[in-house]
Amino acid sequence: MITLLFVVALLVFAYMLYVLIKPEKF
Repeated sequence: MITLLFVVALLVFAYMLYVLIKPEKF
């Protein structure tokens, strides 16, 4: 369960970084 939560948090963090790095797509 903890591993799944960690994976979800990591995906959200990666998505936020992607949006910050490429704002032209948003």
